[in-house]
Amino acid sequence: MFIHKIDEDLCLKLIELRDGERVFELTNNSRGYLREWLPWLDATIQLEDTIDFIKICLKSFSENKSLNTVILYKGKIVGVAGYNSINWSNKTAYIGYWLGEEFQGNGIMTRVASALTDYAISELNLNKVEIRAAVGNQKSRSIPERLNFVKEGCIRQAEWLYDHYVDHIVYGILAEEWNKNSRSFDIERCIDGDLTPSV
Repeated sequence: MFIHKIDEDLCLKLIELRDGERVFELTNNSRGYLREWLPWLDATIQLEDTIDFIKICLKSFSENKSLNTVILYKGKIVGVAGYNSINWSNKTAYIGYWLGEEFQGNGIMTRVASALTDYAISELNLNKVEIRAAVGNQKSRSIPERLNFVKEGCIRQAEWLYDHYVDHIVYGILAEEWNKNSRSFDIERCIDGDLTPSV
C-alpha cells in the first residue's frame, strides 16, 4: 500500500476499490465544473465506471507503469492525482490531477504536485517530471508555473474534448532544476485559487 504524507492536512494514498463510491460521488458533485477540461466525464455515469477506472489504475500500478492516488485532505477524499504514466527508460513521470470543486482555493493541488514531483525525483530517482494542461486552463497551468517548471512547448490539437480539439502546453522540470530551486517558490502563492483538472 502506497501512502505518502505531505503535511498535517494532506496525504496521498494509492486508490483502492473501496474508494470508488467516494470518488464517484466527488465526480458527480463536480461534474459540470470538471467537464470543462477533462474528457472522461460523459463516460463516467455510474459507480461501475469509476470502479472500472480504479481496476485499470491498480493493474497499471502492479505493472509499475503508473501511480494513481486519492488526495486526502483532513482525512477526506477530495480529488485524484498521480503519475498517469512512468517512462522508466527515459526516467520521466507524467503528472495528472483533478480536485473537487468545493475544495478549490486551499493550495491543495500545488502542494500535491510539489510532493509528487519531489517523490519522483528523490525516491524514484527519475530525471524529469512533466505536467500537461490545455492552453485555456489557466488555473491548472498556474500549478507547474508556481513550482518553477519550464514551459517547453505547445502540442497542437493534443486532445479531443467532447466537440472540439484543445492544444496542450507541456511543462517540465529536470531533477537538477528541482533540486536547485524547488523550495524557492512562495508557498503563500499556493493559496490563491488552484483549480486543477490536468491530463
